[in-house]
Amino acid sequence: MGEVRLPADLPLVERRVVRLVVLDADRRVLLFHTRDSTDPSLGTCWELPGGGIESGETRADAARRELLEETGIVADLDQIGPSTWRRDVTYRYRGERRLQHEWVLSIRLPDRRPAIDPSRRDEYEGEDCFGSRWWEVDDVVRSRDRFYPGRLPELLTGFLAGDEIDEPFERWS
Repeated sequence: MGEVRLPADLPLVERRVVRLVVLDADRRVLLFHTRDSTDPSLGTCWELPGGGIESGETRADAARRELLEETGIVADLDQIGPSTWRRDVTYRYRGERRLQHEWVLSIRLPDRRPAIDPSRRDEYEGEDCFGSRWWEVDDVVRSRDRFYPGRLPELLTGFLAGDEIDEPFERWS
């Protein structure tokens, strides 16, 4: 990680992850309202869907799988945009320190605000996700709420315009 020093506060888990900017037919962005149910001191945030890239998976394959697992929504490969936003982040989660290497991809859906079916989520995801909302992009940009990624309001418009983003390291918690 070069000059970045990670806290030695918890066991370290390093992961490769995709995050998804899921857009409906009206260009609304899907965000999950989440918390670490094991540590209320961390508060809540609005989070992009996503998760770990499994061995042998491409980023696009992981994006499709994660979207299905977290929402019940099926996406075709041609609905998935390139991963033009790259970031590294560390945070505390369920008694671990996570170090994640994340790629953010867009998924453009043909329907307006498709229903979210959380039945395929892992148990801990169900405990930590307590809501979802389809946001107008401008509402995300103007919001004072807490987001994950932390710079989502600042970077979302450029990402959707096709900007290449190599975000500086984020220490989330």
